[in-house]
Amino acid sequence: MGNVFSFGWEDRLIIFIQQFMSGALVSVSGFITEFGDEIILIGILGLFYWSLNKELGKKLAVYLSFVNIINPCIKSVAKRLRPYMVNTDIKCLKPVNAEGDIYDVVSQEYSFPSGHAANCIAIYGTIAKNSRKKAWKAVLIVLMLLVGISRFALGVHYPTDVLAGWLISYAAIQLYRFIEKNIGRYKTYILLDIIGIAGFLIARTNDYYTGYGILLGSTMAIMFEEKYVHFEETRNVITVILRTVVGAGLFILLNTVLKLPFTKEFLNSGTPAAFAVRTVRYALIVFALVGLYPITFRWFGKKNGKNG
Repeated sequence: MGNVFSFGWEDRLIIFIQQFMSGALVSVSGFITEFGDEIILIGILGLFYWSLNKELGKKLAVYLSFVNIINPCIKSVAKRLRPYMVNTDIKCLKPVNAEGDIYDVVSQEYSFPSGHAANCIAIYGTIAKNSRKKAWKAVLIVLMLLVGISRFALGVHYPTDVLAGWLISYAAIQLYRFIEKNIGRYKTYILLDIIGIAGFLIARTNDYYTGYGILLGSTMAIMFEEKYVHFEETRNVITVILRTVVGAGLFILLNTVLKLPFTKEFLNSGTPAAFAVRTVRYALIVFALVGLYPITFRWFGKKNGKNG
């Protein structure tokens, strides 16, 4: 089913922290941990890509997706069970998949390394690096730390899962930048799309197929947008809100509609067919949001009497 390995201090630290996890602290930790979830991160990515800084948004999309094909492959090799699956004194205060059995590895995924921690480096770390404001850098760094702490406070990760997530994400981004510098951006996109196929032989949890779908969708959509769309950024508050809200609504709508032909049991079955459907679903959603949705911005601009 999985592997069991940890340092003794990790279990003791989690148990010690959970002594103080009252209802209020569980709610606060659950709220903080959401900042590492895909919905929040995709929303932030969309905010930058659709409005504030398109080029930074492209980096965020590719970094996030690249990290999310490397991280799950390592998880599937390490196969480290989550703390609460091993130690009955550790409680699962917020499962990864609320719809699945908390002891089902396919739906809850493996523990090492932490995907939330890795995602935070890819998104918040990249934004912090590109921000000129020290206050924003500090806020984002604190947020990354709090998300990491929340993961083991909630009993779903060991502290070393979090540390590994941060380090692996940073290393993956540096590797991506090295490749891009040497062969160019479009060739790097194609190379990653091809290399990512190897993950089908390794990964056996949903998070890899989500990441690979996002990678396929974002790389193809970015190339499509740069050739055919060429939308403009905007700092107009109303337009920013409109683009972000409509985009978020489209994400929810498309994700819901594309699930309709399938049962929940099938989608969480962990079969090759379910993984393939997940990959295609996310690829279509991301291509629509990154490549096709911005076509409407010119129409919105005309309707509002604005350029972007």
